[in-house]
Amino acid sequence: MSLAASDAATAILLIPLGAAALLALLPGYLLTARLNVLATLLTLLAALALLTGDRPEPGVYLLIDDLNIVFIVLNTFVGFTTSVFSASYIAHEIEIGRLPRSYLRFYHAMYQALMFGMNLALIANNIGLMWVAIELATLTTVLMVGIYRTHEALEAAWKYFILGSVGIALALFGTILVYMAAHPVIGEGLNAMVWTTLIERVAAFDPALLNVAFVFLLLGYGTKVGLAPLHAWLPDAHAEGPTPISAVLSGLLLNVALYALLRFKLLLAANPAAIAAGTLMVTMGLTSLVFAAFMLYRRRDIKRMFAYSSIEHMGIIAFAFGMGGPLANFAGLLHMVMHSLTKSAIFFAVGHIAQVKGTQKIADIRGLTESHPLLGWGLVVGVVAIAGLPPLGIFMSEFLIVTSTFARAPLLAIPLVLGLLVAFGALLLRLNGLAFGEPHGSTAPVEASYVPMVAHLALVLAAGLYLPPPLVAWFQHVAGILR
Repeated sequence: MSLAASDAATAILLIPLGAAALLALLPGYLLTARLNVLATLLTLLAALALLTGDRPEPGVYLLIDDLNIVFIVLNTFVGFTTSVFSASYIAHEIEIGRLPRSYLRFYHAMYQALMFGMNLALIANNIGLMWVAIELATLTTVLMVGIYRTHEALEAAWKYFILGSVGIALALFGTILVYMAAHPVIGEGLNAMVWTTLIERVAAFDPALLNVAFVFLLLGYGTKVGLAPLHAWLPDAHAEGPTPISAVLSGLLLNVALYALLRFKLLLAANPAAIAAGTLMVTMGLTSLVFAAFMLYRRRDIKRMFAYSSIEHMGIIAFAFGMGGPLANFAGLLHMVMHSLTKSAIFFAVGHIAQVKGTQKIADIRGLTESHPLLGWGLVVGVVAIAGLPPLGIFMSEFLIVTSTFARAPLLAIPLVLGLLVAFGALLLRLNGLAFGEPHGSTAPVEASYVPMVAHLALVLAAGLYLPPPLVAWFQHVAGILR
């Protein structure tokens, strides 16, 4: 293990942890907002250092490998850009009196605690520690969803807390069952919870225990992923919480829970007598896709609509990883990255749109390309991207998913394409009114940072036009690991 690699892995955890403690003590908005951005930037730089250096040797608690480095870099990048967006967004919330200044220490400290929890979950080599980290990230976002202290926000936070607690309890039971399956082979103690040890010895585990464990893990972590029918917390949390938290939820936290599922899917794949975990993921993925696609037509709140879009796309990603194989896994990885970048960019635009219009009701937002051209056209590009139109990155990933499904399981391609087409129609129908026509509501200028939105959309467009060979080779390698 090189010193640089070890330092970078440690920094990914210590920077947000230290920043959370510091931000909880510091008063004032300007200073804390800048420190929040600085901390996420330093964490991103530490993550990027892992790409250029050697990987640290796996330990009892922490692991950096070719699989989780994809998630770590994505997590820290979107965490950084969201902190930049958050600085101008929260400043406006303070200015209009919607968010008291006394809550600022709490907000920024919780943001860094959330980044710490997600980073810890991604690099944990201990399945129990991973569970604790995801629970920490969940509780942190519960507190941030309710930060406005309105009736609706508190109701959404409690709903998230209750359903999240049920999910995390199911995931805990699944984790315990994995330990029970490992115990006769590995023995008592930490080694029976270390993922690198488990994957080496899992072929000798009791397949019946592993099968039951994965069912509980899929239900538990699937709640966090937002897969139907376990999704009920997600639309409320997006609609009532601060928009930066909506961006982090859709762009990052759902991916972290999905990462946990992929780790356990690998365990079952290495045991020849265990069930095919991919079949269960395909079923829940298709259910989520089709359900969310039809529900998009019924949405009247703009943030709630894009929350259902997140459910749809997490269903697509779960379906791709459930299908497995080099091409489907590659497409799933690409789709996950493109969705995180695109959906967070959409929420960046929606956050400032809701602020300037003073509402989240779709009926009260019209003609954005006329009243606020940059925000309006940014939303147009984001929705066109998330709907899967060329030449943007999600078109490429969806095309790969659909073609690989037609080649391997043509019957499954029917509900897959149906869901994609229904969602496509719903999004373009809503976009037509939002972006074009006679403007409604305030036409006051938006004092916001457009850099995060533009940066994300530029990356999504660039990925649709050209994927650098090193990136393709990297994703192909990770897709091979996932099986």
